[in-house]
Amino acid sequence: MSHLTCSTQSGAGTSTGLGIGVPGLAHPLLAPAEWAGLTRPHTPLHWVALDVSGGPGSRPDPRCLDASGRLTQSGATVLGRLELRYGTRDFGELVSDAHRYLDWYRVGGFLLDRCPTERIDLPQVRRITSTLRAMLPGAHLVLGHGGHPYPGYAETGDQLITFAGPWSEYRWSQVPQWTADYPAARFCHLVHGVPRSHLEEALRIARWQGASTIWFTDRTDPGCGAGAWEGMPGYWDEIVSRIGPRVSE
Repeated sequence: MSHLTCSTQSGAGTSTGLGIGVPGLAHPLLAPAEWAGLTRPHTPLHWVALDVSGGPGSRPDPRCLDASGRLTQSGATVLGRLELRYGTRDFGELVSDAHRYLDWYRVGGFLLDRCPTERIDLPQVRRITSTLRAMLPGAHLVLGHGGHPYPGYAETGDQLITFAGPWSEYRWSQVPQWTADYPAARFCHLVHGVPRSHLEEALRIARWQGASTIWFTDRTDPGCGAGAWEGMPGYWDEIVSRIGPRVSE
């Protein structure tokens, strides 16, 4: 799977206000235990993105259908990953991919990966999001910028991924002033290469910067980070325990 991928919303009301967005697990055939683990009770999932084969694929995939269905039954929202290629993707191709995700996997929204960030591209992205909302009223739309876009995008998507990159950059990152005008629920941070010893620091940064959805992993990738998203972090249980709902004793 490439870049960002599947979505669920079963963790509202967590003790810290943070929840998890899963951006790109490997295909269920390669990572069956990881997909099954996402349905575990009390996992604070906000979303998981489904990428079958660089998109929805050319035909329904029974393993992805099963994984998507199990997540949906557990109360999760599965997002279909749409590749925007920073605004160069053909509009008709995007609409076709979206229809296949809806027809084959009954997704509850979409992750618009590699979304443009510049003001000049905003009308094009608005056209796409308006079309998707007409196709699926109530769709949850996540714009996968990977950095802070022109502020107008905050009125276009339900959530913006405003950081996607390594811990070495995230620990020194800053956010523009305009983000303070929006609630934390509007922003997502995806960070790879986070050592276990710095996990609490990373969580503090997310809270300080006003992001409510996170994916922190100790996995690394020498390229753009896409491979780092394909497996679970080594400290998955620790993340769940730190930001999940508290259980009364």
